Amino acid sequence: MPWTKNDYPDSFKNLDSDVRNKAIEIANALLREGNEEGRAISIATAKAREYVLGDSSVRPKYEVKARDEDWILMKENGARAIFKEDTKDDLLEKAKPYVNEHNGILAVYHADGSLESTLYE
Repeated sequence: MPWTKNDYPDSFKNLDSDVRNKAIEIANALLREGNEEGRAISIATAKAREYVLGDSSVRPKYEVKARDEDWILMKENGARAIFKEDTKDDLLEKAKPYVNEHNGILAVYHADGSLESTLYE
């Protein structure tokens, strides 16, 4: 099913409208080419950001990781936490919109410190 400006994946909701519209266009083209929906969304988000906002190498990088008994959001190589929550899920609810608003890349880590995933590349 093709997406529109009014009906699009939930993961597009926090994107800037220009990026979202380009992502919808790219995702629909990828679906027509036979790509899976999840893959189309991921590729479209990255390519739309790159198209509208420029090179990803200049985008800020953020990290969600465990610290003591809490989970924190920090800028990569930062000294202070931006957000702190008791659970990873609670933190991600705050972190994802924040990183999107700042056109950043989000690295999410497991409690043991290993990389779980990278979002918004």
